[in-house]
Amino acid sequence: MAKLLEGKVIAEGLKARIKSEVESLKAKHGKAPKLLALQLGENASSAVYVKAQKKVAESLGIDYELKVLPDTTSQAEAETLINNLNKDAGITAIILQLPVPKGIDAKKLASLIAPQKDAEGMHPQNLGKILLGNYKIGPCTAMAVMELLESTGEKLYGKEAVVVGHSEIVGKPLALMLLNKFATTTVCHIGTGERGVLPDHVKKAEILIVAVGKAGLVKGDWIKDGAIVVDVGINRVGDKILGDVEFEGASQKASFITPVPGGVGPITTTMLMRNTVELFKDQL
Repeated sequence: MAKLLEGKVIAEGLKARIKSEVESLKAKHGKAPKLLALQLGENASSAVYVKAQKKVAESLGIDYELKVLPDTTSQAEAETLINNLNKDAGITAIILQLPVPKGIDAKKLASLIAPQKDAEGMHPQNLGKILLGNYKIGPCTAMAVMELLESTGEKLYGKEAVVVGHSEIVGKPLALMLLNKFATTTVCHIGTGERGVLPDHVKKAEILIVAVGKAGLVKGDWIKDGAIVVDVGINRVGDKILGDVEFEGASQKASFITPVPGGVGPITTTMLMRNTVELFKDQL
């Protein structure tokens, strides 16, 4: 039976270290890091994330400000605001809350956030640093997965790692992070599934990360004995929250597995705060 990789426990350890670091930075420099969240229009799902971010930030001694613009804000107005925030020395890091209203190009807005204030680690310059292997910040979910893997105590060197899903925020940066640790890394995506060879790749995985957003996509009997399984998927099915991996079957074969919910999620917001502190140190 697999050991559960409880994200909350790992997040608490990380938070304690971040809080201590913020306190010593504050004592030395007389100011705290500040994270600004930019939200365009009112949105219920965004409000949940903002509330969680604010709570975690304040518990760590990080200043947090939410700036809400009306639904009617134009692309040009939002771009001007981001350019002004980039110049504001009192703001350490900026995050653009998603979703944005229709007619707004979120990718363009996100790319306008200065790399030295990029709380989510998604600016092309920061992603490029991951490619070169000399990064301090990165996309929060991908960084959270790496923390979970590290918590197992298993070495990644030479291991067969399979990433299912190749999104810009999880799959692609994660594949680079695994390569930087010398894992033998395979990335699977819709083309793999349509060709019918996804089970073949998953069955070889000693490290398996699934981030697709399709409940039960990976079957329990595909899992290699002793594999480490990190399920990033969050899918609402009726009144249940399910992952991308069939948990019951997979947990019988894996050595470690993340619960859904409660695996990757609790660490992701903590990574946002760690990115903010790293940006603050660079700015100092």
